[in-house]
Amino acid sequence: MKLSEWARGQGVTYRTAWNWFRAGTLPVPARQLDTGTILVEPPTTEDGRTVAYCRMSSADQCDDLDRQVGRVAQECARRGIALDSTITEIGSGLNGNRNKLAKLLADPTATTIVVEHRERLARFGVEHLEAALSAQSRRIVVLNDADVEDDLVRDVTEVLTSMCARLYGRRSAAKRAKAAMKAAEVAPR
Repeated sequence: MKLSEWARGQGVTYRTAWNWFRAGTLPVPARQLDTGTILVEPPTTEDGRTVAYCRMSSADQCDDLDRQVGRVAQECARRGIALDSTITEIGSGLNGNRNKLAKLLADPTATTIVVEHRERLARFGVEHLEAALSAQSRRIVVLNDADVEDDLVRDVTEVLTSMCARLYGRRSAAKRAKAAMKAAEVAPR
């Protein structure tokens, strides 16, 4: 396949993939034809697909998301993990309604899910996801597992984060509802 198609499937720009090719750090075998076209040899996996999942919390972090995709691709190449595709998503780690993650978890052909940090997959409950996936002979690979060493500290932090998000979300919803009611009262009939 062409380098541009491969880059699109990995969630990186063509320019980034081209720079990787020129630097010799492209995580898959590739060759350049006499015409200048760069062809990528797609990895062949008989055991299923390996998918990288990258997530950021808000849309203003798009540049950070691009850098995360690059770090994941480079670390996978360093470890010899051939990625078949990369899924990027913007949404809170506390939000259970992330469509792309739900599709990825429901896809039985995605046998390996690679994340940079466990929090990129979910704020808490990753252990349950790992257990459920392992029952289907699937797995989650966490590239940077340098989390807080004390489980109690991590658990309390996650619970507080969840409760704060719910509290602030309710306040925001209440403010929007009041504004809508006020606008409805003022509107001419």
